[in-house]
Amino acid sequence: MLLDKISIVLTIGTLRLSKPLVLAPMAGISDLPFRLIAREFGCELAFIEMISARALVYRNRKTKEMLSTLPADRPLGVQLLGNDPRIVPQALENLRPYKFDIIDVNAACPVGKVTTRGEGAGLLKTPQVLHRFLKAVVAHADVPVTVKLRAGWDEYSINAREMALLAQDAGVHGLFIHGRTKVQGYSGSVDYRVIAGVKRALDIPVIASGDALSPQLIKKLFDETGCDGVAIARGALGNPWVFRDTVCFLENGVLPERPCLDELTGVMRRHLSLCIEYYGEHIGTMMFRKLFAWYIKGLSDVRPLKERAFQAKTKDEMVAIMATLTSGRGDSSRGSASLAA
Repeated sequence: MLLDKISIVLTIGTLRLSKPLVLAPMAGISDLPFRLIAREFGCELAFIEMISARALVYRNRKTKEMLSTLPADRPLGVQLLGNDPRIVPQALENLRPYKFDIIDVNAACPVGKVTTRGEGAGLLKTPQVLHRFLKAVVAHADVPVTVKLRAGWDEYSINAREMALLAQDAGVHGLFIHGRTKVQGYSGSVDYRVIAGVKRALDIPVIASGDALSPQLIKKLFDETGCDGVAIARGALGNPWVFRDTVCFLENGVLPERPCLDELTGVMRRHLSLCIEYYGEHIGTMMFRKLFAWYIKGLSDVRPLKERAFQAKTKDEMVAIMATLTSGRGDSSRGSASLAA
């Protein structure tokens, strides 16, 4: 079933998107250069990295750096980590000058140092704590508020539907749901039935998450859950084309051709330049090393290039390594590269 072109919109409170795809926040990844590159390929709503509400209260220097943005980087969301409603007024007051378009509360992060504080997915064990925290955020926010949940803590405590109803009662305008449990982390299978159950129970938009790695898998999320939108995370690593290609696949059932090596390296060079502009040459080049590895994932005979890239310290060194991708490769096709990587 193809999605009707007119109906492919996503409305969350006062925020209206023309396409139902969102760039999810990823720790250490979702910086300004990464978001700007994704927007070149059709990403409308993006999120910065997850921010601690407590760090906002104390005006943490690193947190202030993570909040950096540009007019072209809109609409933009921020994801809050916390569980104490008492600090919400000050946290949101310190956030207000940055003029975010949406605030998401994280009740899904499975990292141990987060959950042991009763934050992130730890909130799945304390429904009333999450309810109170969400009510505080909704009461003090001047933009739409959403929450991100997981299926449950483990396979024996699948409580996403109940948690979602509590969140809706707290006044959130939309809900992100990852179809895995906290214990699963990012392994094992996504439970489409849990997401579908949450969608049927709610009157607010539901955005599905988990294994959104390719246009085909993203369409499967829509088809099997009835969700209103899909959040893309790992599927965008080294693959900003996933937004453009998914829209084409949803609307027309056609999967665009993979980018040729010239296009691939052109995007890589732009991404590298943005990293250097944002961080400076030394740090920007080092930050790009992992991005280089994701961009070339699926290409054949590139292990030596990857090893060289992880030693690069300057822009010229990295650009020279990129140039070898197209030299001597005949028709410059991307060969066996996988856009789902």
